[in-house]
Parts: sequence; structure tokens; C-alpha cells
Amino acid sequence: MFDKRVALFMGHYGSGKTFCAVNYALALARKGFPVSIYDLDIVNPYFRTVDAYKTLEKAGVELIVSPYAETNVDIPAMNAASYKMVDDKSRRAVLDVGGDERGALALGRFYEKINEENDFDCFLVVNPFRPETRDIAGAIDVKNEIETVSRIKFTGIVNNANLGEETTLEHIFYGKEFCEKLGEKLNIPVKFSAVTGRLCEKAKEKTDKVLPVEPIKYGDWL
Repeated sequence: MFDKRVALFMGHYGSGKTFCAVNYALALARKGFPVSIYDLDIVNPYFRTVDAYKTLEKAGVELIVSPYAETNVDIPAMNAASYKMVDDKSRRAVLDVGGDERGALALGRFYEKINEENDFDCFLVVNPFRPETRDIAGAIDVKNEIETVSRIKFTGIVNNANLGEETTLEHIFYGKEFCEKLGEKLNIPVKFSAVTGRLCEKAKEKTDKVLPVEPIKYGDWL
């Protein structure tokens, strides 16, 4: 789960990719890795990585975002420090990439170096309870759309079956089966399931590929 230097999280809006990316970066920090998280989701007006600023800072995770994050200006510009993701090989890099083909365009200036280094995982985050990925065909359409524009191939699937506080083990196991079927169609492995802490131990009874996650409160960056 943590063996590659660069980890990209992509998926449709509402898939939970930011939620997964933040928790993945925090997990890396707990393991002692120097880690930076890059918010490339420059077109998403909803929850963004910057919302978790305080939690990330406390854990020692470096956050690099658009200079216009948390303003009323929505310009597709990235901080010059974002080039560290491909230039600084001493740090782990976690990328929160936009939720559709527009967001994936942000990878345009980095994809060649990422592919050249070839030390990355590109995770397709899937929540089967979202309308766009409620069936296999829809999930495949999302995958193809993002791959075409980002020019980076997915290497794994993340099961983020999530209904907020109403999420149960049954929902998580349903998502695991859904993602496994999707993976068989695409010949891509399911790398892990994102599971809230209260359900982790029970979830591990059926799968050892679990990323413990906790919700990040909106406004945590204040």
C-alpha cells in the first residue's frame, strides 16, 4: 500500500479522493516518512485538501496548494513549490488530483517526469454509492475519462464505500466486492479499502488491506 514514492488519488467528484489522500498522507507521516501533499484539485469548489491544514501541520505533513486556495478566485494556477513532487526524491508525494477531466489537466506539467521516474501508484477512488459510479459501466467511463486527459494509467483501485456516519460493515464489504469486479474488468488490483476507525478491526476480519481513516472537519485550516 505504501511502497511507491508518489501516490496519486483520482476519482469523480464526491468519490472521497481528498478524504483518502489526506488520511494516506497522515498514515505515511505516522510511519516516519517525510511527506508532502499536493492539492492539484484546482477546479473543485467543494472540500479541498487545504481544509485539513491544521491536522496536516500537526502531523508534520507539508501542504502545497494553489496560491488562490480558500479565496474567491478560481484560477488554474499552482504554487511553484509544486515542482518538488517530481524534483525532491527524498520526500513522499501524495497528490490530490481533480475530480474529472478538467482537474486531471493539472497533471499536464508533471506527468512526463512521474512516468519517467516510474515509482508511483495511481489510485482510482471509487464510492459505489455515488450516482456516477453506481454501476461498473459508469465507473469504467470515469476511469477512461481521467486516464485520457491525465495521461497516467491507474495502477490500483481504492474502495471508499462511504455513507458518512451511516456507513456499516455491510456497505464496506459491498464496496470491496464491487471494486473487485471492477478490477477484474480493468485488470487493475484493489489496493485497499478506506475504513473509518470504529469499523477497522471488524473489517480486517475479511480483508487485511485496510487504510484506517478519520473524518476531517471542514474549517480545520482556520
